[in-house]
Amino acid sequence: MDTALPAEMPVLAAPRFGFDNSYARLPEAFHVRMPPVPVKAPKLVRLNTALAARLGLDPAELGSDAGIAVLSGSALAPGSEPITQAYAGHQFGHFNPKLGDGRAHLLGEVLAPDGARFDIQLKGSGRTPWSRGGDGRAAIGPMLREYIISEALHALGIPTTRSLAVVTTGEWVMREEPLPGAVLTRVASSHVRVGTFQYFAARGDNASLRHLLDYAIARHDPAAAQAANPALAFLQGVIARQAELIAQWLLVGFVHGVMNTDNMAVSGESIDFGPCAFMEAYDPAMVLSSIDHQGRYAYGNQPRIAHWNLTRLAEALLPLLAEQEDAAIELAKETLGAFAPRFGAVYEAGLLRKIGIAAARDGDSALVQDLLERMAANAADFTLTFRHLAEAAEGDDAPARALFADPAAFDAWATGWRARLAQEAPDAAARIRAANPLFIPRNHLVEEALSAATQREDYAPFEALLNVLGQPFADQPGQDRYTLPAQAEERVTATFCGT
Repeated sequence: MDTALPAEMPVLAAPRFGFDNSYARLPEAFHVRMPPVPVKAPKLVRLNTALAARLGLDPAELGSDAGIAVLSGSALAPGSEPITQAYAGHQFGHFNPKLGDGRAHLLGEVLAPDGARFDIQLKGSGRTPWSRGGDGRAAIGPMLREYIISEALHALGIPTTRSLAVVTTGEWVMREEPLPGAVLTRVASSHVRVGTFQYFAARGDNASLRHLLDYAIARHDPAAAQAANPALAFLQGVIARQAELIAQWLLVGFVHGVMNTDNMAVSGESIDFGPCAFMEAYDPAMVLSSIDHQGRYAYGNQPRIAHWNLTRLAEALLPLLAEQEDAAIELAKETLGAFAPRFGAVYEAGLLRKIGIAAARDGDSALVQDLLERMAANAADFTLTFRHLAEAAEGDDAPARALFADPAAFDAWATGWRARLAQEAPDAAARIRAANPLFIPRNHLVEEALSAATQREDYAPFEALLNVLGQPFADQPGQDRYTLPAQAEERVTATFCGT
């Protein structure tokens, strides 16, 4: 499937990424070699200078005309070997054996100053052999959304792919209406997905499956190579990373929205932000994705779906887990059993930190679950309820009580909570503030920023929101509007994929 680069794709002297492209060196079954599709009039909207420094890249080069040409897909940087990756996936439970990068190009991989390896990928960079009738392009709104959400998760300390730049294209893309086009530059520890393993397993291509496993182990789990059963050790590592990631999502009220197997990275990073959102009023059944009609990927379903996805990974790895299928299935089942306790341990410890408890005791789990039930019954804001426990720990219950439809529900819970805090170290308020963000990407504020950018080319709301989200745990005087839940007329009830 490989194709040569067209002669007209210019290769510039800068920006200099120092590419070292391990995935492009894999056999042709893994990818299609092809360049991005040039755009009409690229214009830089946002460059993540802090991330550029993390990668050892020169922000001045990236922001130059040559840099913008590369970030828009109109030219190549030295050493770039653009490819589109092959993968399969279960989408809302239905298996598609051939998905792949339908609107993305992996430009190459960079080695950061500390030796860490990162993919540099363009999203919205034109049609590919995997486009399945799509235009291969992206509108400005979804690309800005991915930038906001990915950088917010990073600031919250949650593993995630990140956004290096957004460039508008000077072209229109047609969705329900014409929208300004854009290209996002995404940075990831890798783009190897559960669906990548499914792609080769579905074809019965065990040689490529083994090659992929060896590659993923070398990149993400080098210690697994020394294990008695490297495939099993790798599966154990992916399960542990995903259990911890999903627990972290739930602890900040994050709803991914499209947890398909092609949207689960074996690195343990959050990836592929489409109809994602942060929950306001606590509701385990919360669905904000416009395409999730059955609530498959509701907030509270995310641990179950993660386990389901990991089961699909285990199925793909069966030929590598043991020579005999029955033995491989037993190994897979036993290993998958580690997900629930690993998730539960991280989630429960995180919940206790959110209410100021550092060391668990009997009854603590019931105490925090009682709070969650009262929050759900009273439509209490998830983020602010936990954050305002800091003031309550200092003797001021008013901010927390005001979030409950029936403030007495909070009062009844707080009595037992105070008795439990009395058994802890006295700095509970500081612990609570350290565990609970004050600022999240509230949906109405995200939509406000995207609307201004799309309709008026006004990026000031986008920049202001990013600035606040960069310090989610800090008190930021004068920024109260970014902490407030949406008013009735501001509520966002559905978010969209953008493809």
